[in-house]
Amino acid sequence: MEHGAKIFVAGHRGMVGSAIVRKLEQAGYHNLVLKTSSELDLRNQSAVAAFFEQEKPDYVFLAAARVGGIIANSTRKAEFLYDNLMIQTNVIHEAWKNSVKRLLFLGSTCIYPKFAPQPISETDLLTSPLEPSNDAYAIAKIAGIVQCRSYNQQYGTRFLAAMPNNLYGPGDNYDLTGSHVLPALLRKFHEAKQSGSPNVTVWGTGTPLREFMHVDDLADASLFLMLLDEKRYENLLTYSDAPALINVGSGQEISIAGLAQMVQQVVGFNGDLIFDTEKPDGTPRKLADSSRLHALGWKHRIEFEDGVRDAYRWFVKNKVAS
Repeated sequence: MEHGAKIFVAGHRGMVGSAIVRKLEQAGYHNLVLKTSSELDLRNQSAVAAFFEQEKPDYVFLAAARVGGIIANSTRKAEFLYDNLMIQTNVIHEAWKNSVKRLLFLGSTCIYPKFAPQPISETDLLTSPLEPSNDAYAIAKIAGIVQCRSYNQQYGTRFLAAMPNNLYGPGDNYDLTGSHVLPALLRKFHEAKQSGSPNVTVWGTGTPLREFMHVDDLADASLFLMLLDEKRYENLLTYSDAPALINVGSGQEISIAGLAQMVQQVVGFNGDLIFDTEKPDGTPRKLADSSRLHALGWKHRIEFEDGVRDAYRWFVKNKVAS
C-alpha cells in the first residue's frame, strides 16, 4: 500500500474507523477520503455509486456499521440487519466496480455459533446456531464475509474479512441502552461513584467469559493485514478451510464478574456489586483462535488493565467534562 495511495475509511467517526485513521496518519498515509454519514449515506446505493465513481479510492477499510450491545441487538434487530446489509453490500459492490486494489471488511466474532468450540476458529463459521440475542447483526456480517468470498471468486477482487473480538477504547459508545459491556460498566461505576450510590448492578450471573482488545490494537492489525506481501495476502484469500476470513484477537480473556471488579478498581468505586441473574448472560464464552494471524507475525501490544485505564481517561475527558 503506497504512501500516496488514496484510502477510503468508511465509518471514520466511529471507534474503529477513527482508530484506523489515527494509525494510518501515524504511519505516513495522508491521502485519506473521509465522509460523515450526513455527507454520504452508505445505505444509499446511488450515492455510494456516485462517490466511488468520483473518488476512485485505491484501498478501502470498511469499518462503518450499525453496532451495539445486547440490549440494542435484541430490541432493534430489523435496524441492525437492514443497515448493515445495505452498508456493506453497497461498499463492497462499488469497490469491485471501481477496481479497488484491496478491501478490508471488519466484522465481529459474534458471527460464530453460540456454542462454538473454544477457542473459536475461522472454520467454525455456520457449523451450528447463533446466539439469538444478536443473530440479526451476525447474519448481516456473515453475508458480508460471503460477499467478499464470492466477489473474489467470480471477479478476482482482493477483499478480506477480519473478525475482532470485543473492542473498547477511545471513541466508544457509553449509552447504557446501546453500548457493549465494558463501556457500560465504566459509565455505571463512574456515575455510582459520583452520586455516592452504595452499589452497582451488573446484568447476568457474571460467569460468561469474554476476550477484550483495545481498538488501537485492531487498527494496528488492520494496517498489518493491508500491508502483507502478495504471497501471504493471497494465501489468506484462498485458504481452503476459511477463505478471505481471519480472526483478530488478543487472548485477553476475563469473566464478566472479573471485568466488573477490574472496572470497579480502575474507577475507584467502593460500594458493592450486585448481579441481576434475571437478565441474560448471552454467549457463555467467546474466545477467538487468532493463531493464524499470530503466525503471520502480529500480536497485540496493549495489556488489558492499561487499556481499561486509557478508556476510562477518555470517557472522563470527553463524556463527563463535555
